[in-house]
Amino acid sequence: MQSPPLGPPPAPQAPAARTGYPGFHHGVSLLHGWVPQVVAFVAVLLLVIAFARATRRWWVLWMPVCAVAGVAAAWAAWDFTDDQGLASDPAPVLLWACVGLTAAGLVAAVVGLRTGGWWQRIAAVLAVPVALLYTGVVLNQWVGYYPTVQAAWDALNADPLPHQVDADELPELRNTDVGTGRIVEVDIPEAGSDFRHRQEYVYLPPAWFAGDKPPALPTVMMIGGEFNTPADWVRSGQIMPAVDAFAAKNGGVTPVLVFVDSGGSFNNDTECVNGPRGNAADHLTKDVPGYLESEFGVAKDPAQWAVVGWSMGGTCAVDLAVMHPELFGTFVDIAGDLGPTSGTKEQTIKRLYGGNADAWAQFDPMTVMQRHGPYTGMVGVFDDLTAPKRGSGQQQGSGQQQGNGRQQNEQQRGGGQQHPGQQPAGQQKMNFPGAPKVTEDQIGKGGRDGVQDTNEEGAAEQLCDEGRKVGIDCTVHTTVGGHTWQFAASAFTSTFPWLTARLGIPVPGLSS
Repeated sequence: MQSPPLGPPPAPQAPAARTGYPGFHHGVSLLHGWVPQVVAFVAVLLLVIAFARATRRWWVLWMPVCAVAGVAAAWAAWDFTDDQGLASDPAPVLLWACVGLTAAGLVAAVVGLRTGGWWQRIAAVLAVPVALLYTGVVLNQWVGYYPTVQAAWDALNADPLPHQVDADELPELRNTDVGTGRIVEVDIPEAGSDFRHRQEYVYLPPAWFAGDKPPALPTVMMIGGEFNTPADWVRSGQIMPAVDAFAAKNGGVTPVLVFVDSGGSFNNDTECVNGPRGNAADHLTKDVPGYLESEFGVAKDPAQWAVVGWSMGGTCAVDLAVMHPELFGTFVDIAGDLGPTSGTKEQTIKRLYGGNADAWAQFDPMTVMQRHGPYTGMVGVFDDLTAPKRGSGQQQGSGQQQGNGRQQNEQQRGGGQQHPGQQPAGQQKMNFPGAPKVTEDQIGKGGRDGVQDTNEEGAAEQLCDEGRKVGIDCTVHTTVGGHTWQFAASAFTSTFPWLTARLGIPVPGLSS
């Protein structure tokens, strides 16, 4: 039985959820600044030395071979990315150039072992790993996966997350003033999914430790992108400084956050469905909620459960919510797709569902909403992205020219264009958070949300329009910019205070 809808909080002002809160600026940047520039300079220098041989045979025979190898490698990488539907925002040309130059450098290092001076041969060998490193830097700049050197080092070494403690330390912290919340690594047992997953993480706010037993706090399920680890919201998104700051202002009371594993491995794109790649949907809906309720005493009421996702995770968020209104009453879809996607529709049916078209329909959110009919108390927020259009007069940034800033264009669907808080006649009023503010240039340059697979745009608008027909109260914020973890973090931190109030926790200025 569905719970009655929560009383909506008043319309909040859009928080200044800048990507520049301390987490993004702590440490040496991998997205901007001197590190990418130095790596680029060294790579170019070594490649120039590797290619600049003095013999005529080298220029007539081997340089064309290197060039052909480079072009072939760049084309193969582009074709694979396009065929697999791995990117919606077009990758920068520099990325394909780096792939090609790395391959050309490898050929030069092999065929040039018997030509040139010893120093030139050494430079040719060194050019390959350095060029490969710069390719990785450019790729990281595109998606914003590791914002700093420290974040990359921590992830590669699997260092503990901020404020992480072992589960056996939790009883010692009971009924104490912990100051900030704690993150605990958990191994959620299988309870009907048969899904092999990695270790997952739970954030417990300071309020969870107060008293002799945990309060029944609301819960937010956090899902990352296609290529992911459960810790990505913390390491790549670096959301914890903002979460800690909000908790401190709100008396230590926030929802519990559970950072789930939707893939089982870094490159296993399940799209949170059940299929040949694993029963990810069953894990997220059968294993996780019951474990959180039994181990951490969180609220069981679906009105106090929300699911938030970024990129593929955004698709998961809306899909899980509309498929399981008995579990989730709120969703936040950050730059997700129209539905679970792994290439074209035909490729998706084959890859995700083993060729079963009926299974595709069971997990297609548009179809699910049409079949379900009216929902009660379901609320959703879509933070969507659109690429800047050349020659349109739009520019990235907020009123000023910035290389990777953002320009917000906020709209709410249903009954024409409206502002948050305005509803068509006859519909219950629901007030929503403002669009995320992304105004700094310490961000990545683009990434993946799957739209390119079918050349679709406006997935969020279509989903929200369909949702309104069946009683889902939703809003769409559209932001001009690239598909990066920094946008995901900004969207989440902009929404978090509203989401907290929506789940029933008093928030000054938001709660009625």
